[in-house]
Amino acid sequence: MQLDLNNLPTDTALLHRLVREIATTIEHNNGEIERLKSIIKQLQRAQFGRRSERLDPDQLALGLEDLDSDLAREHESVPRLDKQQTERSSHRKPLPNHLPRADVRLDPDNMTCACCGGTLHLIGESVSEMLDWIPAQLRVIRTTRPKYGCRSCETVVQAPAPERVIAGGLATPALLAQVLVSKYCDHTPLYRQSQIFARHGVDLPRSTLAGWVGGACWWLEALHERLAKNVFASDHLFADDTPVPVLDPGRGRTKTGRLWVYAREQRPWGGPEPPAAVYLFAPDRRAERPASHLVNFKGVLHVDGYAGFESLANNGEVVLAACWSHARRRFYEVAQATSAPIAAEALRRIAELYAVEAEVRGQTPAHRLAARRSRSKPVVDAMRLWFEAQLPLVPGRSTLAEAIRYALSRWEGLTRFLHDGRIELDTNPVERAIRPVALGRKNHLFAGSDGGGHRWALLCSLIETCKLNGVEPYAYLHNVLSRMFDGHPVNRLNELLPWAWKAGNPVKS
Repeated sequence: MQLDLNNLPTDTALLHRLVREIATTIEHNNGEIERLKSIIKQLQRAQFGRRSERLDPDQLALGLEDLDSDLAREHESVPRLDKQQTERSSHRKPLPNHLPRADVRLDPDNMTCACCGGTLHLIGESVSEMLDWIPAQLRVIRTTRPKYGCRSCETVVQAPAPERVIAGGLATPALLAQVLVSKYCDHTPLYRQSQIFARHGVDLPRSTLAGWVGGACWWLEALHERLAKNVFASDHLFADDTPVPVLDPGRGRTKTGRLWVYAREQRPWGGPEPPAAVYLFAPDRRAERPASHLVNFKGVLHVDGYAGFESLANNGEVVLAACWSHARRRFYEVAQATSAPIAAEALRRIAELYAVEAEVRGQTPAHRLAARRSRSKPVVDAMRLWFEAQLPLVPGRSTLAEAIRYALSRWEGLTRFLHDGRIELDTNPVERAIRPVALGRKNHLFAGSDGGGHRWALLCSLIETCKLNGVEPYAYLHNVLSRMFDGHPVNRLNELLPWAWKAGNPVKS
């Protein structure tokens, strides 16, 4: 509802009725808004309350989306004054400069002054912006090759047919990039993409799209290998793995494969290497998998409690840094389940370490190390003595005792950060790299084969590294596929790694 204050009715009875309607509408909307806010608070308690009362994060997000939509509807139905009377500056962030602008000019209907009849002249202007959307559009690129003949000798001349990215396929690099980003970045399975294309009037079966994905991955395999080589040449990495269900037709069900993830993140201490993430598929979780991946790695490896990483440190060239986040998680679960004072005290002490880290994040390694030795080391030393004193006081088979033993058995790895300012307290960088895989797993349900697992790893590596470096994945894959198809030299693949590509193609993410 919108009111024009310059054209209000003159009938008193009509005005009274209008005011009563407005008051009733406002009262109803205020009550509805308060009810929706109450529901939001309940959902927030479900997220941060006891573990048994929590909602799945995705379910919570869906619920909040609908509630925010309900709130917007109620706000929209509140009576508003004429736009000229309510115009005010917005607190939103300005829209990005790289977006194209379509200018619309609105002049008054009459350029003569209503007061004196004089001619109006421009003294300024008000500019506002709205965000528009141009729907996706499929088009056909039609290539014509004229035939020319010689009247003398009847020779026929015609330009050769152009090569195609996918042999015999219809897709251009742009369409291939769209399919790849939709599946591996936006987590839209191919059968759903097929339905979307059908709404545009184009029949592209899922099997056709699957063939395109396989063909595109063939072009990108060498780039994935180069990315892995670059990442494993670093001296500080984060490692973890996550399960990936893989279809096993022989047994009529799925088996559990693994995506091993290796992340490089040096921004917290101003390191020289750009952030990156490499995913590698394996059919199992045996210890030889990370051993084969990291056969040439030398340096600090941030890991969780998986015992398979322990063998990597046997040759003395790999130093394992344990994760305080995993140690804390065990105490947190005990505290939530039993409210044990010992678990609560352990959480408080660990929080002191993270408070120091929050202050030194982004500082030089030397500054970080000095702060840790002066402020974190006394906390760590006291914590170990306290753990050793508390362990005999709790039942040996309790989850609290297991949490204490977990921390003490990894104490050397947990205290690595006190000796090197480049080491982080936890493996959160690689945990964040795993989250998109978990989301994709819910949408894809499973990989159709081990080959599908390898393709999943390849595309996740390139897309996640793009996101870490502020590169828009579609623009990147479109350009890279085009350049590789046009014959980009293999010995210059480093130019196509996301951070190097960004230098020549500054596309906003």
